[in-house]
Amino acid sequence: MGAVPCAFPARPRRGVSGHTHTAARILRTIEDRRARGFCAVWAIQNHGNGHRTRKELGAVNRVIWKAQPRQAVFLKRREYEVLYGGAAGGGKSDAAVMLPLYWIDIPHFRALILRKTYPQLSELIDKSRLYYGRAFPKARYNGTAHRWTFPSGAVIDFGSMHTSADRENYRGKQYDMIIFDELTHFTWEEYSFMFSRNRPSGPGTFVGMRATTNPGGVGHGWVKDRFITAAPPMTPITERVQVPDENGTMHEMERTRIFIPATVHDNPALLRNDPAYLANLAMLPPAERDAQLYGSWDSFTGQVFREWRNDSAHYEDQQFTHVVAPFDVPRHWPIVRAFDWGYARPFSVGWWAFDEEGRAWRVAEYYGVTDRPNEGAKLSAADIAREIARLEKEHPYLRQHTITGVADPSIFDGSRGESIADSMARWGVYWDPGDNARIPGKMQIHYRMAFGDDGRPMLYVFNTCRHFIRTIPSLVYSERHVEDVDTDQEDHIYDETRYALMTRPIRARANVEHPTSRIDPSDPLDQRPKVRKTYRI
Repeated sequence: MGAVPCAFPARPRRGVSGHTHTAARILRTIEDRRARGFCAVWAIQNHGNGHRTRKELGAVNRVIWKAQPRQAVFLKRREYEVLYGGAAGGGKSDAAVMLPLYWIDIPHFRALILRKTYPQLSELIDKSRLYYGRAFPKARYNGTAHRWTFPSGAVIDFGSMHTSADRENYRGKQYDMIIFDELTHFTWEEYSFMFSRNRPSGPGTFVGMRATTNPGGVGHGWVKDRFITAAPPMTPITERVQVPDENGTMHEMERTRIFIPATVHDNPALLRNDPAYLANLAMLPPAERDAQLYGSWDSFTGQVFREWRNDSAHYEDQQFTHVVAPFDVPRHWPIVRAFDWGYARPFSVGWWAFDEEGRAWRVAEYYGVTDRPNEGAKLSAADIAREIARLEKEHPYLRQHTITGVADPSIFDGSRGESIADSMARWGVYWDPGDNARIPGKMQIHYRMAFGDDGRPMLYVFNTCRHFIRTIPSLVYSERHVEDVDTDQEDHIYDETRYALMTRPIRARANVEHPTSRIDPSDPLDQRPKVRKTYRI
């Protein structure tokens, strides 16, 4: 596995003997750095007559930044995509800023460091001024363009993507290395668009995507699916893709990615400078504490449905969990089929049974998504209706039940031809317009997720409904409409659930907290009695 440098100059320079590096010597130096690995950045004097005293050399060649062990692991990885972080204090921003310096000897090298908005770039730019300016005195920063230009001609740009439309600012550009800071602030569409901008600017560079992040944010769901739940930490993930050659023949190629976890415990320099920082994190509200201190992806700041629990130990007794093992649904329970239309985006069909106590049970789902986050299967209304009819005839939890349908009112719009509802009616699948009041619908989910004194909620989900289990816990609040869910997320099952629950609204319920701790029992700082961590997804 390749590496990045331990110590390096900004450009061809005169050594102590006064000799100038040739191009071949530069390339040998770069290869030598790969072999030695990246541990530090040194301050390099880029001028002089080559006749310096030992004291002068010591002052010039001083270490100005040294990677912590976990940062070094991140910097050395050679997978195409590498995600670093997961908790506060792991040295994520430093690692993001320092990584591109490996290639700044190469005149054609281009790197891009991204944050969601330009104001958020200020910390990264401040770090670059601290490190780049000291290590490479002849490098120049253009504050208007947010660009560092190094003596070799290599460039490191700082950019943002505040809205999805800002992607167009990068169309036609190319970068050898693209680094996202706080990846969960970006949508999948914004991240994946940059794959097309990630290509070599010339020989000798490494092409890859790098990212740092904490849990939470509009991209929490897709980042978790792509990097966290796909494989254990530090385990490479291989994705095989079909690509055509010049004759149109398809060939299989591989792309790899990996998640490198880091917490404050992986940053001993920070803890030496400020031991009380641990106490600061421990005093945070529980959800934020678990995310920032322990890197929990199941509880995080901005999470909408914090009541959510998925505890496999209680799938059978149904205590303090929303996810349960399937069972034969009693035939006298009425079932509501709810539908949120989508074509380019996923559609969602959910079947909700209601018991004698009014409790809602999600017993089956039909979700139209590809293997890409939030990408619709592009099925016609007729295709969807045919499959719904088949499922209701053959599915063991649905057949021989009384089923009524409720859907997004927009499917009844016939102003541009036959409505979606009419198209589906041709196949015997009928709908009533759903109540689309967003906030009341959201509150119904909260009320039903609340646990009673008996440890039971008013909403359960069969563990076979994997897309509900995947998407609902990852929903975050909108920055524009602070009481509502951010609609840039994969919120289609959420919408469909609102329609179903609004057919049988219930009153507000107080939530009884589970007595089990959310603190990770494997963490050395947790001095409380060790208990099993629950409701992991």
